[in-house]
Amino acid sequence: MNVNPRQIKLLNTVRAHNSVSIEQLAELLGVTLQTVRRDVQRLADEGLLARFHGGVRVPTSTIENIGYQQRKTLHAESKARIARAVAARVPNDCSLILNIGTTTEAIAKALMHHKGLRVITNNLNVASILSDNAACEVIVAGGSVRSRDRAIVGEATVDFIRQFKVDIALIGVSGIESDGTLRDFDLREVKVAQTIIAQAREVWLATDVSKFNRPAMIELATLSQIDCLFTDAEPPPPFPELLQQANVRCDYAS
Repeated sequence: MNVNPRQIKLLNTVRAHNSVSIEQLAELLGVTLQTVRRDVQRLADEGLLARFHGGVRVPTSTIENIGYQQRKTLHAESKARIARAVAARVPNDCSLILNIGTTTEAIAKALMHHKGLRVITNNLNVASILSDNAACEVIVAGGSVRSRDRAIVGEATVDFIRQFKVDIALIGVSGIESDGTLRDFDLREVKVAQTIIAQAREVWLATDVSKFNRPAMIELATLSQIDCLFTDAEPPPPFPELLQQANVRCDYAS
C-alpha cells in the first residue's frame, strides 16, 4: 500500500489521541467524512488502524509488527529526512553497525557518498545498498535469514557481532513506551540489537515520531543507553523530559 500524505497525517492524529471519532478526524484534518471513512477503511485493511463503532484507534497488538512492505512505505519521507540528518553527523573513516529496519535502510542510502566506512550489519538490504559504495567495506553477520525482511538473527549472529567494537551503532526500534523503554516484537532480533548496543562506543537511535507511545512486547533497551536520538519532530510528553533526564542528544530532522 502506498500511503499518501493525508493518510500519514491521519495516522499521526490517531496515534496522538490513541482513539478518535470519525467526525473529530474530519474536523482535525479539514476533510469530508466520506474522505475520512475511505482512508480509515484502507488503513484498517492494512492493519495500521483498528476500527470501532463511530471511530478508530491505534492497534493494540504487542506481539506482532506490521508487514515489512507496509513499514517500508509508511513515513518514507520522514525516514529520508532522518537518514539525511544521521548521514550529516557520521564522519568518514569510522566503523558502524546498522541493524534491522526500514529506517536503517534509508540511512544506508544516505551514506552512499561517505568514504572509508567499515559497516557491520545483520540486514541484507543494508548490505546490498552499501555494497554499491566502493569506498565502503561491508561485513555481513552470519545467522538465520528472516525471509520477510532479509534480516539476519539468532545466536550465531550474536556471537559474530561480539567480535567487534565499533565507533557508532545505528539502531531502529518498533516502539518506545512512556517509561522510557525501547521495545520490539521478535526475541531473536532483540538479542542481536542488545549485543549491538554493547559493542558500540556510541549508540544512535533513528526512529520517526510515530514510534513514541507504540507498545511492543519485548524490552530491548532504555533511553539511558542511547547517546543520540534522530527523529522527525519533537516527541509528545513525557518523552522530552525523559530524554533530558537520560542526557540524550536530540536531532529533530525537520
